Amino acid sequence: MTHPAPLRWKPNVTVAAVMEREGRFLLVEEETSDGLRLNNPAGHLDPGETPAQGCAREAMEESAHEFTPTALVGVYISRFTRSRDQEDITYLRFAFSGEVGAHHPELPLDEGIVRAVWMTADEIRACPERHRSPLLLRCLEDYLAGQRFPLSSIYSDPSVTGA
Repeated sequence: MTHPAPLRWKPNVTVAAVMEREGRFLLVEEETSDGLRLNNPAGHLDPGETPAQGCAREAMEESAHEFTPTALVGVYISRFTRSRDQEDITYLRFAFSGEVGAHHPELPLDEGIVRAVWMTADEIRACPERHRSPLLLRCLEDYLAGQRFPLSSIYSDPSVTGA
């Protein structure tokens, strides 16, 4: 008697931008099944892109701001149960800091994003119940503590991008 192969667990790989300008951080307010929540501009890594490329793309799509990753703030993992269907989800997040470029207000924001908003660290700390993920505050605190790793610490084989 043969047994079916067990399902292979695969965390969702996401990329997030810690975008700071003059002591304020750019977050997005987005519709979720739990109501409006705040998050870093972030999203899933797409096929064919490096984590840094994915981060720059997600920052533009979610905030309409150009973003050039210059350092890895950290790699984070979190798990939660989605309220609408009780799905058990694990996220593996690569968070980047970098240079915030031009704003393109003419661009539409990703579906579900209500607005991009600049907030101070204290304003972000004051509303943890509005955070989409506990990783928002952890990434912020690591960034403020000066945690930075070179982009070269993430190796992307040429097979990823087809280069």
